[in-house]
Amino acid sequence: MATDPLPAAETLPVTLADVQAAHARIAASIVRTPTFISQTLSKLTGATVYLKFENLQFTAAYKERGALNTLLQLPPETKGVIAASAGNHAQGLAYHANRLGIPATIVMPTTTPTVKVTQTEGHGATVVLFGTTFDAAYAHARELEAERGLTFVHPFDDVRVIAGQGTVALEMLEDAPAIDTFIVPIGGGGLISGTATVARAASRPIEVIGVQAELFPSMYNRINGTHLPCAGDTLAEGIAVKEPGGITARIVQALVDDIVLVSERSLEESVSLLLQIEKTVVEGAGAAGLAALMQHPERFRGKTVGVILCGGNIDTRLLANVLLRDLARSGRLARLRIRLQDQPGALFNVARIFDAERVNIIEIYHQRVFTTLPAKGLITDIECETRDKAHLDRLMAALRHDGYEVSPVELA
Repeated sequence: MATDPLPAAETLPVTLADVQAAHARIAASIVRTPTFISQTLSKLTGATVYLKFENLQFTAAYKERGALNTLLQLPPETKGVIAASAGNHAQGLAYHANRLGIPATIVMPTTTPTVKVTQTEGHGATVVLFGTTFDAAYAHARELEAERGLTFVHPFDDVRVIAGQGTVALEMLEDAPAIDTFIVPIGGGGLISGTATVARAASRPIEVIGVQAELFPSMYNRINGTHLPCAGDTLAEGIAVKEPGGITARIVQALVDDIVLVSERSLEESVSLLLQIEKTVVEGAGAAGLAALMQHPERFRGKTVGVILCGGNIDTRLLANVLLRDLARSGRLARLRIRLQDQPGALFNVARIFDAERVNIIEIYHQRVFTTLPAKGLITDIECETRDKAHLDRLMAALRHDGYEVSPVELA
């Protein structure tokens, strides 16, 4: 990966000039999102961290850049456009197609979050739900393309799309010229291909590091010759692509320095961190860059990194679950399983200990029947709120001191 100097880039299908032309073409119709330094994340990670807030685009994702750059280059006789997308490409294409008066049909997997389906329909597109994966939706979209005489707009494997996505990096380097490392989420590879094109053309060395979810390491496999499985229910469904693009894989092979994998736990923690620290909502794919920074700090310590928050379309119920799980992992929310005797005052006596330790009880669940305890015993799960893990530990110590068997109900 990225071992050749500049001559390798000259043979690639997308150039810096293509990205610059794309920016001139689309700049008036997209949001020039801010690039801000994060003092708190910089202290946490040991790197100087710049964040590019692409979740502030009108459709809450960078995808509309590539979609618009493609739409503006279609011939006037185009009957309509069609795409397959897990959501963000769909919204970007639908929004700008509607604005330009071009009919749009979007094929989405049936597992796509409801928020993305409704928002895409809200932009005037016809949504067809088909299959449970991007690949199934993609195959169906190509069938409809032929049947209806539509023009297919690929979400990543198109030079016009790649050039449009590269405008993100163009803006970042204008706003934060000290960036020496880009951390870029990879699904099909459009964003990282455009970013790497810009980075390699700079007058100084700039590293480009890709990030994939551990459950969907498709580009990682392609580049490294590995065969890790690509399947699972990832929080980062926006980058859950089983087969990367041919054009993008070629660019990644030539220009990208490394690809790292991140866990679901890191993705969850990063979504929560960005909301708490930066007061900004990102989806799982949008948090992948920060997840890499948090999970692999030694890789980036001392560097000036540009992290692209590439999307903010997350289902509100899912976001609530992520935040609550993060509270549980930090010890601020807990469920304790306590063995009690089934007699008057048992719960009252336990509650007194919670009161003495100033721990707030949220819910109580009694279990008398489905338990291995004797008939006069019962299990009580108490959901509670504490200040931090040390506070929770003090509560558990106090319960054990008074003779109670207590254990936390752990998260995966």
